[in-house]
Amino acid sequence: MSRQTRFDISVVGELNLDLVLYGLPGRMDLDREHLASNLSITLGSSSAIFAHNFALLGNRVAFHSAIGEDPFGEMCLARLAESGMDLSAVRRFPGKQTGLTVILPQPEKRFILTYPGVMAEMRFEDLDIALILEARHLHLSSYFLQQALRPRVPDLFHIAKDAGLSTSLDTNDDPDDRWERDVLDVLPWVDVLLPNEREACRLAGVDDSLLALEFLAKKVPVVIMKRGEKGAIARRGCELVEASSPKIAAVDTIGAGDSFDAGFLHQFIRGAKIEECLKYGNLTGALSTTRSGGTEAFRDAVHRETFLSQ
Repeated sequence: MSRQTRFDISVVGELNLDLVLYGLPGRMDLDREHLASNLSITLGSSSAIFAHNFALLGNRVAFHSAIGEDPFGEMCLARLAESGMDLSAVRRFPGKQTGLTVILPQPEKRFILTYPGVMAEMRFEDLDIALILEARHLHLSSYFLQQALRPRVPDLFHIAKDAGLSTSLDTNDDPDDRWERDVLDVLPWVDVLLPNEREACRLAGVDDSLLALEFLAKKVPVVIMKRGEKGAIARRGCELVEASSPKIAAVDTIGAGDSFDAGFLHQFIRGAKIEECLKYGNLTGALSTTRSGGTEAFRDAVHRETFLSQ
């Protein structure tokens, strides 16, 4: 018998804006002024992009995060509120600043500069555990950015599993590139792990992505490795499933991985086959790339529904 819950998912993670400057030269010299051709100020952070897009796929979302006492935080909340999610568990830290990420896209990759702000100060004690447990599923993003919460993340996932929630983790990058092994302490209570190729290799401590999948699949029931334009691979035990991405002209890849997570988990919590979860994740990831920023393609309801129905 399934649990009766208020929410489909509780999302725990960071919250900040993205300032994206387009059209900058590939090489920038110090003490020279470089002109961008365009800019975008939009909702940022892996957790918030995921939660926003997951909500607009038709899910009930409770978001657990923190903001400072500043206009950036209020702008984040206003944008998230448009998706219809529950924001009652977002904590305000008096006298503190909300984080900000500055993104400088280049022809193939991008520079990502982040001021963490309060995302590094939110603790386990700041979370509304009772509200988190009113969901079917728990998702956490950006493990390495959650500096104050990080020591208790295994406890959070253990509590969720004991309460009957399914769980997922997208570690995202480690800005220090240290990939300390405490992250492995969380994995016994993770149902779905969602790294990209580089992250999978760094988590496993190997250079070969298939070996990384094999290592991680011994610790987590379902491992999804995102590969951008090459699609995604799922490893469940000894079973390996691949799915290709739709071929489209990408405008911007910011948030594509988080949007993939939203599509994959949208199907996963409904009991869909792994093949269908991968297919839908690739579709929502591709949708994200059709507009600048990680959420703009989802905010346009007509565009979103037309794209997903084709």
